[in-house]
Amino acid sequence: MTFNSNNIEEEFIEARNNWNLEKLYIDLATAKGKGLTPVEKKFLRGLLCGYSPGEIADTVYQSRSSSTVRVYLSNGLYKYMEEMLSNYAGNLVKIKNWSRVTHLLEKAGYKKNSAHQSAVNQQPISDNFISNHVIADKSAKKQDWGEATDASLFYGRKQELEKLKKWIVTDRCRLVVLLGMGGIGKSALSIKLAEQIQLQFDYVIWRSLRLAPTLEVILEQLLEFLSPQTDISLSTTVSYSISQLLAALRSSRCLIILDCFDSILDSNEEQTPADNLDISKNKANYILPQIRYRPGYEVYGELIRRLGDSRHQSCLLLTSREKPPEISSFEGENLPVRSLKLSGLGNSESWEILRTKGFTQSLAPIAKELIKCYSGNPLFVKLVATTIQELFGGNIHDFLEQGTLVFGDIRDVLDQQFNRLSDLEKQILCWLAVNQDFVSVNKLQKDIVPRVSQRLILEAMELLQRRCLIARQANNFIPTPVMMEYIAERLIEQNLKTNQETHIEPSMDNTLFEVQLKNYIRETLLNAEM
Repeated sequence: MTFNSNNIEEEFIEARNNWNLEKLYIDLATAKGKGLTPVEKKFLRGLLCGYSPGEIADTVYQSRSSSTVRVYLSNGLYKYMEEMLSNYAGNLVKIKNWSRVTHLLEKAGYKKNSAHQSAVNQQPISDNFISNHVIADKSAKKQDWGEATDASLFYGRKQELEKLKKWIVTDRCRLVVLLGMGGIGKSALSIKLAEQIQLQFDYVIWRSLRLAPTLEVILEQLLEFLSPQTDISLSTTVSYSISQLLAALRSSRCLIILDCFDSILDSNEEQTPADNLDISKNKANYILPQIRYRPGYEVYGELIRRLGDSRHQSCLLLTSREKPPEISSFEGENLPVRSLKLSGLGNSESWEILRTKGFTQSLAPIAKELIKCYSGNPLFVKLVATTIQELFGGNIHDFLEQGTLVFGDIRDVLDQQFNRLSDLEKQILCWLAVNQDFVSVNKLQKDIVPRVSQRLILEAMELLQRRCLIARQANNFIPTPVMMEYIAERLIEQNLKTNQETHIEPSMDNTLFEVQLKNYIRETLLNAEM
C-alpha cells in the first residue's frame, strides 16, 4: 500500500478551505516534538473532512482495510492532539473516536470563521470549551474500538440485530456468542451492533483475538481501560485479574467484544490434511477430539465461566466459528448466556453486494443462482464477484457454466475449517454430502461404513453443529451447499491423483453428476479395506 508523495496535497484539499491548517500543523508539531510527516498531514486532513479511517484508507490506498490508518491515528495523531488540547484546557483530554476530532478542534478554535478562532490565538481555551470538552471526552474516552474494521457498508441482518439488541439491552444477557462459518459476517455484525447500542453502555471495548494474544494481555488492556486506577503487577494472577474485571463490570455497564475467538481454539488430535481426504481405510477405532483451547490458552475458559456465571450488569460478546466448550452448560433461551448462529444473507442483501461491485440490474435474475451456490455468504459473494469481473468480463452465466465454485480465497477459508476436523467428522460430512435429502442421526448410524457406535456419531454431529458446518431442520441435517461442493471437489481430486477414472463432471447443478458422485462415494466406502 503506497502513495505518491508528489500528490500529497491533492487529497482532502477541502480541509484547507475550512480549517487553519498551518497553525494546526505547528501546534501538533510542538506537541509531537518535531514536524508532522506528510502521511500524518494527509490523514489529519482526511479527519478534518469528516472521513472515517476506512474512508481515508479507501481514498489513499484504494483499500477498505483501515488497520494502517488506525495505527497511524492511535499511535500518532490522537496522542499529539490529546497533549495539545490537554495543555490548552488544563484537563486530561483523551481521543478514542475519530468522529469527535472535528468537534474538539472546532471548539478549540482551529476552524475558520469559528467564534473561538480569535480567542484561541490570544489566550488559553475558555472555560466554556473546557466544560464542553469534558462532556465530549466523557463519551469519547469510554469507547475503544481497537482494530475494528469499517462497517459502514453493511447489508441486511435486521432480524439478527433486533434479536441481539433484545438479548443484550432488554434481557441483560451477561454472555452472548455469535457463531458462523468463515466469511459469514460475524465481525461486521458485532461492530454494527456495538455502534447501535453504544449509548446503552458506560464503556465499549472491541478487541480481535486473530493473532491469539494471551489472556494476561487482554485483561491488562481491559483493566487499563475500564479501571485505570487498578494496580496491575507482574505477580498478579489471572484469577485475581478476572476478579478485578468482574468488579469493574459490576460498577459500570460495559460491553466487551472479543472477535475471532476461534483463533485460540484447537483440536487435541493431529488432523488429516485437507489434501488427503482418506475415506478408503477402516477407521473403526475413531478417536474423536473435542473443541479445546490451544495449549496455554485454557485460562480463557475461566474467563467465560466466571463472566457467564457471576452476577454483573455488563455483557461479553464473542464471535467464533466454533462454540467455546463452556457455553453449552450455561446457555439457554431464558438464561443470561445465549448463542446465535448466523446463516447467509438473503437474495436482496446479497444482490446489494454485487451491485456495489458494479453488476447491473439486468443480471439480477441470474445472480440469484450465483447467490444460492454460496448460500449468501457475504465474503464468498464478494470474492466471486471480483473473479467474475476480472476473468469473465462480468458474465455470471459464463462463470457458472465453467462449473468450479470453490477456488482461491474461498478454498482457503474452507480448508482452514476442514483441517480442524477429525477423521470421523470428515467421514460424516462425506455421507451427508452425497444425500440430497436431510439425513437423521439414526439413519446415519445405520448407513455409515465402517460402522461406528451411536455415541461417537452423536458426539461428532454435535461437534459439526458447534463448528457451524451442518444445517439442521427438525432432527435432520445436511452440510451447507458450498461445503458439499468443497467435499465433492476434494473427493474427485483425490480420485484423480490415484488414477481412478470417475467420469464425473464437476457441476453440482447437474443431476447426473450428483448421482455419479453419490455412487462413487458409496462404492469407495463399501469397498473399504477391512
